[in-house]
Amino acid sequence: MASTPGTAARIDFARTAPKVFRAVIGLDAAAREGLDPALVELIQIRASHLNGCAYCLHMHTNDARKAGESEDRLHMVAVWREARNFFTAKEQAALALTDAVTRVADAGVPDSVYAEAAVQFEGGELAQVIALILAINTWNRIALATAKVAGTDERHG
Repeated sequence: MASTPGTAARIDFARTAPKVFRAVIGLDAAAREGLDPALVELIQIRASHLNGCAYCLHMHTNDARKAGESEDRLHMVAVWREARNFFTAKEQAALALTDAVTRVADAGVPDSVYAEAAVQFEGGELAQVIALILAINTWNRIALATAKVAGTDERHG
């Protein structure tokens, strides 16, 4: 089991809680349905930045590259508010919602953020975006709690 150097070995979540792990996989898969794959990766990258999850950040930036995402945009996700010209209005709304939902304890989800997301995404799609944000936040917390090592991608063996 790979864990962050300097930490005690931690559980293999998939092996020790397989039913829960499969449920999170199901949530993730359901949340992605019908969403633009590039948007999916931007949301996952942003939440992983905010949560400090190097494991997921590495995985999703690699996935985004493989899907054709530009290095410029990948570098700008962390500072998207200052680099709005790199992102569409829809992507900006998704990133703002990702920020708010990921940091929900700080100030809730402001009405203005939700309203802009509702303008950019129709009802069902907005629900999918919210579900995706919830899923990546869950994955980030699993990876951080179990000290997953960035650069290892257990999806591929």
